[in-house]
Amino acid sequence: MDRNYRLRLKADDNDTFLVTAPQFPEVTTFGETKEEALANGLRAIEEAIAARIHDHRDIPVPGAVRNGRSVALPLQTYLKVGLYLISRSKGTTPAELSRRLGVHREQVDRLFRLSHNSRLDQLEAAFRALDAPVDIALPSLAPRLMIKGRPRRT
Repeated sequence: MDRNYRLRLKADDNDTFLVTAPQFPEVTTFGETKEEALANGLRAIEEAIAARIHDHRDIPVPGAVRNGRSVALPLQTYLKVGLYLISRSKGTTPAELSRRLGVHREQVDRLFRLSHNSRLDQLEAAFRALDAPVDIALPSLAPRLMIKGRPRRT
């Protein structure tokens, strides 16, 4: 699962860029520059996700965006969205998750709250309790060699 959501930027008639998100009809924002518009779009998507989690509504699955502009969710937001999507798909309520983890319900609620800075070990434990361990892939860190002016992986 990629961390990206598509954004649409449209030059507005007042020297700003109007931003919408096709997967989130409730997202509309703007920016004076493209960079500001993208940053505001990301914040608006995060607010939309937080509202949907609070209201126990569906969240579109982030994914690779091949054409057009996109923004990547911050890693912690991405993990919380993944936890929410998996728990909903398995029909596991926050109350059931708190029983599985042996913690108070409020501790589980914080795992779904985007504004709360959850600890990684707590998120990992929640994924394990859902029988969905997390596996993070990083870009290849293998050293590269220069052969005839071109990088080559070893």
